Amino acid sequence: MAKSASPTQIRLNKYIAECGLTSRRKADEWIDSGKVKLNGKTVYELGVRVNPKKDKVEINGKVLKAKPQNQVYIAFNKPTHVMTTLSDPEGRPTVKDYFPQLKVRLFPVGRLDWDTEGLLLMTNDGDFAQSVIHPSQEIPKTYMAKLDGQPSEAQLEKLRRGVSIPGGKVKALFVERVKKSSDKYDWVRISVAEGKNRQVRRMFEKIGFDVKKLRRVAIGALPLGALPKGSHAYITPQGLAKVFELPKWMKDPTKKRLDTRKQKKKSAKKKNVQKKTSSPRRKKSPY
Repeated sequence: MAKSASPTQIRLNKYIAECGLTSRRKADEWIDSGKVKLNGKTVYELGVRVNPKKDKVEINGKVLKAKPQNQVYIAFNKPTHVMTTLSDPEGRPTVKDYFPQLKVRLFPVGRLDWDTEGLLLMTNDGDFAQSVIHPSQEIPKTYMAKLDGQPSEAQLEKLRRGVSIPGGKVKALFVERVKKSSDKYDWVRISVAEGKNRQVRRMFEKIGFDVKKLRRVAIGALPLGALPKGSHAYITPQGLAKVFELPKWMKDPTKKRLDTRKQKKKSAKKKNVQKKTSSPRRKKSPY
């Protein structure tokens, strides 16, 4: 009969994540690539368990020490041409460059490509990161994509049904044409769950379009909002809960949206009201 694991032992990847270094998924990559040693020996087994009080864990030659720390959750508006890593051998800008004053070590939850901007979560909570990026959670990540053309409804439906890209078959949980930037280009809102490398760009390539600009605008129901590019904001418990909720446009996808003319009229009315109001109310932060 197999022995049950000791209650003082935890999986190695979880221990690394709890120390605030990275997510469990990234910890698995470190183990698989031979960067982790357990009691002086390189370990490759992903499911190995450790006793944090007795076992010595090293990562790239540095001894890992668990330090009690406050859990931090941040929404960051990543600019383009910034690496979603904590260091880059080629010396390119990384997300770490935007948090020089913070005393805690943060890591990104998932990734955004070099040429993609928008909402990126940063934390020191490995369990939270794992729950957000794990495929079983199917948390929608929503993007606004400016295309080099105007896709038909049939082409958008193809994305809903699913297309094959490097890494497997993927599909849009939600996709709709939002607005026209000109007579030639469309903006499309698309929600996906898989998070594969350059997924959204490759999905549009499959239906014949290049993405001219790509911005992540929401994770779950947590929006990017008006957060300035390159800036960050701490996320409240209410904001964290939104990460695990569906965004409003996915709750009732059959509901027809206002056409562009109505939207413009509604926006104009709002502006007129604000001009007449001496002290307009400040917009509440989504975080």
